[in-house]
Amino acid sequence: TPKESSAATPPFARLKVRLKSEIVTLGIPEANPTQQVGQYVSPQAWNALMNDPDVVVIDTRNDYEVKIGTFRGAKNPHTHSFREFPEYVNDTLKPQQPQKVAMFCTGGIRCEKATSYLLRQGFQEVYHLQGGILQYLQDVPEEESLWEGDCFVFDERVAVKHGLKPGEYDLCLSCGHPIADEDKQSPHYEEGIACPYCYETLTPEKRSRQVEKIKQRKLAANRQNPLP
Repeated sequence: TPKESSAATPPFARLKVRLKSEIVTLGIPEANPTQQVGQYVSPQAWNALMNDPDVVVIDTRNDYEVKIGTFRGAKNPHTHSFREFPEYVNDTLKPQQPQKVAMFCTGGIRCEKATSYLLRQGFQEVYHLQGGILQYLQDVPEEESLWEGDCFVFDERVAVKHGLKPGEYDLCLSCGHPIADEDKQSPHYEEGIACPYCYETLTPEKRSRQVEKIKQRKLAANRQNPLP
């Protein structure tokens, strides 16, 4: 179902259309939400599910996304890509044998595929947040919300808060990690070049590429907004 949200400035630098075999890559073709999927839970019913002591709630997003915001009490699999999620299930979740599992993600795509995978692994009661975190932040009043922090988004907004208002983070142009104001105080932060999360991988060649990238971004911005 298409969803709409607004932004004060264009949230994407350019439009690119690509054909992909998977929108988010799990690497397991058998995990197909069109054939088998968990039970959808509306944002309005999500709090009740989270407060059920028999439910294990899992954030299916990557670690850098979870760190800036997640649901209270949710498990963080500490994955760096969605391909690592099956390993988390096999190594951590299966030994626990939870009765019920509820999962969520940014817009409802990753967790939908994750429920399909869990059902194929023999889990019986599997749920996921319909419309994802973004729908929850839009529909559930802040005073009733169990969400803590910001939600990372994959556009120029970087992160959003309750009501889908702009969040408090910027993006490292070198590694794509969200950075807060305190990160910018680090001696390892250099705007557009490196941040505390990627400075160890900065080479002279990479620095040169980043300097050129910043130059090109400024030229593009000047073309779009020429001086009077």
